[in-house]
Amino acid sequence: MKTRLGCLSNKSDSCSDFSEFLPPQERSTRLSNDEVTRWAESFDALLSNKYGMTAFRTFLKTEFSDENIEFWLACEEYKKIKSPGKMMSKANKIYKEFIDVHAPREVNIDHRTREETKRKLLEPTPNSLNEVQAKVYSLMEKDSFPRFIRSKIYQDLLNRTKMHCQRKSV
Repeated sequence: MKTRLGCLSNKSDSCSDFSEFLPPQERSTRLSNDEVTRWAESFDALLSNKYGMTAFRTFLKTEFSDENIEFWLACEEYKKIKSPGKMMSKANKIYKEFIDVHAPREVNIDHRTREETKRKLLEPTPNSLNEVQAKVYSLMEKDSFPRFIRSKIYQDLLNRTKMHCQRKSV
């Protein structure tokens, strides 16, 4: 993990191809400048790109606020569950990990949303977490995303892909 984080924070020059951060089967992947530039266009563009998501998650870890993206991802997985028993189990796990006031990775939500979510999770449905997930998404979009785009992590990736493209064209 240190190698991967070092790669993104430019502590390692060996990663201009982003490879140290990827699973072994994808290590030959190179990011294009267009791809990295698109991440800055919208938060959805960043989250829909697996390498953008990886870079954003790494950035949030450096800020000690990765609970937001981890919660959002847990909600995305929760929505896919069909079995009522599994849904109840996953809902309880998400609540205990992210929503409860004593949760180890508590997300920053208001009291009303926390209580409403707790009530909804007594009889969970695929939509029970939609409101709280939307609030956390909005928080990341308005707060974390702009900081990510201004961050050294993103700027270094953007510059590396620009340099790589320039070297190719010479």
